[in-house]
Order: sequence, then C-alpha cells, then structure tokens
Amino acid sequence: MLKKILLGMLCVLLFIPIYAFKIEPNLVVVHRFQLGDTSLPKELKVLQLSDIQVSESYATKRLDKVIRKANKEKPDVIVFTGDLFDNYAQYNHEQEIIDKLSQMKATIGKYAVWGNHDYGGGAARIYERVMNVANFEVLKNAGETISLANGKKVFIGGLDDSLLGAPSIEETLSYRQRYDYSVLLTHEPDVADGFIGTNTQLVLAGHSHGGQVRLPFYQVKNVLAEKYIRGMYELSDHTKLYVNTGLGTTAIHARMGVPPEISVFQLHF
Repeated sequence: MLKKILLGMLCVLLFIPIYAFKIEPNLVVVHRFQLGDTSLPKELKVLQLSDIQVSESYATKRLDKVIRKANKEKPDVIVFTGDLFDNYAQYNHEQEIIDKLSQMKATIGKYAVWGNHDYGGGAARIYERVMNVANFEVLKNAGETISLANGKKVFIGGLDDSLLGAPSIEETLSYRQRYDYSVLLTHEPDVADGFIGTNTQLVLAGHSHGGQVRLPFYQVKNVLAEKYIRGMYELSDHTKLYVNTGLGTTAIHARMGVPPEISVFQLHF
C-alpha cells in the first residue's frame, strides 16, 4: 500500500511541471461578464486581450487559437491592455504579428495602450506602428468617444504605461466630453484607484499575469499589481476594475492555476 501511495505521489510530482510548462500555457479560457443594469438592453460588447508577450516560447502561431475564440464572440470593440512583446530585441517578427492582429475583428473599433515591455528592448520604436497597421488605435493619455446607433455615447480612454511611460489621468480624461458610459484602459492595475471619483464605470488592466503560477501558501505579485492581481474588483459604488491574467508568459514560461485568458464584457446602460 505504501509503495502505491509513493508511486502515486511521484506521478503527481512528475506531472505538475509537464502541465505547467506544456499544457496550461497552451490553453485559452473565455470569461464573460454582464455589467451595468441588466434590465436595460445590451449596448456594447467589449473584448479584452492582454500581455501576449510574443517570444520564442509564445510564437505568433499561438495566436491562431486566440483569433478564433475572439472572433467567435463577435465583439463590438476589442481592447488590448499592453505588453505585446516580451523582449523585442530577442524576438520580434513584426509582419507576422501584424498579420495575426489584423485578423481580429470588431464591428466598431480596436484600441490598445502601452505596457512596460512595449517600451523595452527597442520595442518603443515600432509598437505604435505595428498596432496601427493592424487597425488598433493606440491611446496614450488620450481617448475617443464612440457613438452608438441609438445615440448613446461610450468613452474609451487609455493611460500611458505607469512604469516606463508618462501616465496622466487628468490628460486622459480631458478627452472625455458627453458620454453615457466610460471605459478606461491601463496596463498596471494598481493605478486604477486614481479613477475613483471620476465617474468611470469600468477600468480594464493586465500586467499581473494573475501571478502566473498560483502557489498554495504564497501569492506571486508584480510591481504595480500587488493590490489588484486578477479578476473583478469593486473600486467604488460606480467603478469596477477587471484585471485580465494575460495570454503569454514572462520570466519563466509556465502557468499553473492561471490559464491564458480572454475577457468579454457585455455592457448595459
């Protein structure tokens, strides 16, 4: 009996690294949310992607599954909350990335913000161009108002990266005029508290990878992702924050208990 128990434990120990390095990083889960007053009609479907971190371990062909799942959702808007590259100097493949991102379809528009890795390794020179060619508008302390068919207006604003950029909430919100719903994008989630009291309904962030590896007695944290790590948070009565756990990996190319994620928000207002 003891021998069987020990053999079982050995099998589990051997399987864990295989799962963490080879299986879970290749998964893509879709999390869907209904936000706002659900007694009102659905007005806008927003799909969030984050932290692709293209690298030798996350080659561009891995995006094919993401593209299929994203397009199946038929979003009105796609937003990307930063870190397209892991280390641009080591792996870039710009045209392949453009081709993949261009295949992601949104009926109204596609928007992105800068992540800290998009500034490093020479990526700052080409990040905005790559995203623009793939039909993503990069919001750098800026915003745009979307007019819906029924006359309602949605503001989508984007904050510059808070680690390597020059973020300004005040400048971002200066683009906001008349609106019925406000969505703000930021790479690092812990800066989201700055939007409390600004009549912002939804803040979307990434950066944390959700810890990337969930351990039983220790929470792996990232700089400016120590307070808000993954999932939905109520910042105030009027403001929600969602931290997407990302698609790729960094530092160690493993995931455990935090599979790659696409998040979808059906907004009612």
